[in-house]
Amino acid sequence: MKILFTGGGSGGHFYPIIAVAQELNKQIKENKLFNVALFYMSTNPYNAGTLFDNGITFKKNPAGKIRRYFSLLNVTDAVKTFWGTLQALFTVFDIFPDVVFGKGGYASFPALFAARILGIPVIIHESDSVPGKVNVWAGKFARRIALSYSDAAEYFPKDKIALTGNPVRKEIMEPLSNGAQEHFNLEEGIKTILVLGGSQGAQLINNAIIDALPNLILRYQIIHQTGAKNLEEVKTTADVLLLGDVNKHRYKPYDYLDTVALRMAAGAADMVISRAGSTIFEIAAWGKSSIIVPITDSNDDHQRKNAFAYLRAGAAFVIEEKNLSANIVVSEIARILENPEEKARMEKAAKDFFKPDAAEKIAREILTIALEHEQ
Repeated sequence: MKILFTGGGSGGHFYPIIAVAQELNKQIKENKLFNVALFYMSTNPYNAGTLFDNGITFKKNPAGKIRRYFSLLNVTDAVKTFWGTLQALFTVFDIFPDVVFGKGGYASFPALFAARILGIPVIIHESDSVPGKVNVWAGKFARRIALSYSDAAEYFPKDKIALTGNPVRKEIMEPLSNGAQEHFNLEEGIKTILVLGGSQGAQLINNAIIDALPNLILRYQIIHQTGAKNLEEVKTTADVLLLGDVNKHRYKPYDYLDTVALRMAAGAADMVISRAGSTIFEIAAWGKSSIIVPITDSNDDHQRKNAFAYLRAGAAFVIEEKNLSANIVVSEIARILENPEEKARMEKAAKDFFKPDAAEKIAREILTIALEHEQ
């Protein structure tokens, strides 16, 4: 049996695939299935070590991004996609998987196109409230369509969809409290805020947090994932801004938090500030209150719609970028953290929003279709 994963080369596509692969490996072992091979096709491996650890073979395949605005790069990327699609036909034919699982994004198009031409069953998963173009197209021929948000159901055939939630890796699902205080050198009895801007960071969030620092560190301590390219600038600015401040040590900037550090940060955090991508589901898994700041110009405004879907669930407060300021950040943090009833309500809503069996359900469907195709 062979299973091919494909998706855009970002963490929002990659790590849910890993969560499904982990559950697949578990079910394969439980069902005593032999000679099962897993493959991942994309423009880059994203995290080669994680692929290796989960027994997944990487197949590099070019693909180009089609932008929604005029750019000469659209021409070169169209050529890249054309050649990538031709290459994918040969690669997918050579593998001839029993099922292809698509996570969306432009990098998934070549493999999904090849699967359609070769008559290979396809399952897709959509992480956002508004699906991307590739998933809308693939939904027309996919056997099954898994959704993270019920809002996305209107874009797909009703008889194919299942509201599964977003797969979250098991190793990230449970926060770690033990060791967090020592690892981050945190003060006891001081509430902790975790700020996540994604692996690339979020400049607007960084700026608002920095501007708010003198007020924030009076009452709180902050673990701040700035993004690698932003760390030095953020540290330099914070050093100048907090010069001589006795509470300066309460601000903890990091370029990136690996799996263990992120779990410890989640264990220590009383609330989280984040973008509105797949991190929402990690925050929900942790059962944390949160402030969500969606990207204004995301494709089809999907981040804003994700954020407000989460707001409607009662699990978060949303600050749009146009309203993002130090004063509002300080005010909303205080409103949540200084109000135990509000904080507890949001934490319960977050836990209720999360679907812990998302990866299990998707893996089970992949295996069912793969076994049917193999016969």
